[in-house]
Amino acid sequence: MNYYLEVLKKYAVFQGRARRSEYWYFILFNFIFCIVLGIISLIPGFVFLYFLYALAMFIPSLAVGVRRLHDTNRSGWNYFFVLIPIVGSIILIVFLATEGNQGTNQYGPDPKNNDGRTYNDPTIIDSNVI
Repeated sequence: MNYYLEVLKKYAVFQGRARRSEYWYFILFNFIFCIVLGIISLIPGFVFLYFLYALAMFIPSLAVGVRRLHDTNRSGWNYFFVLIPIVGSIILIVFLATEGNQGTNQYGPDPKNNDGRTYNDPTIIDSNVI
């Protein structure tokens, strides 16, 4: 759930990189919420809930997808592969499931250290501070 909230905090941030776990957990929780709201929208008078949620999640979904592509050292424009019927979606899923580049790339620093901890982990001590 933390990854879902982290994506929402970066609502329209297209710069930087997103780890695989950040992307796929966001997709999982988004899917679950869509199913629940789809069921609720079957009740007369609540039809708008699903569409309101889907509209609100459109930009964060694009942003985290672009940041995920950046982690694999690909341009966000590769997201347009989804417009190619069937094959484009498969290509995009492969790109999104690929492990990110280690170290800094042209889109920013690696969101994951070699030992699996993130840069915002409080247990990492900056040697310049000491």
